[in-house]
Amino acid sequence: MLESVIDSGLVQAYRKTEYKVHGNEPFTLKVDEASPALAAAHRRHGVNCSAYITAWNPLGLGQEIGVNNQRNSELSAELRKRSLVSIEGVGEPPSDEWSGEASFLIFGVTLEAAKSLGTRWAQNAIIWSGADAMPQLILLR
Repeated sequence: MLESVIDSGLVQAYRKTEYKVHGNEPFTLKVDEASPALAAAHRRHGVNCSAYITAWNPLGLGQEIGVNNQRNSELSAELRKRSLVSIEGVGEPPSDEWSGEASFLIFGVTLEAAKSLGTRWAQNAIIWSGADAMPQLILLR
């Protein structure tokens, strides 16, 4: 793993988080675990990659719920403006370390585009999956 300014405990928390995808066929993503459900979603949407991104808690700093909801609404509007197909979800830690963060699984977004989007929304990290449907933790700082 490359060096990062992100606290190692926080990186471990990101790795343990369950990235839940809502929609008609809900499923959960886990870092470094291949997901047949994600592979099927890729096929349904005619893509070979996706990213799981939130606008909540920029740089890992907790915000009030209203601020987080507003940020995610703005992210949703940006996805629509860019004509990016997405499904809402929530990233939830396996314990009560913090509350779940509303997020989006975004289809057909390249790794570079996903990094750019995550950076634009001041995120420490994103989850990205390629053709192997293996979610990877991508640190942005």
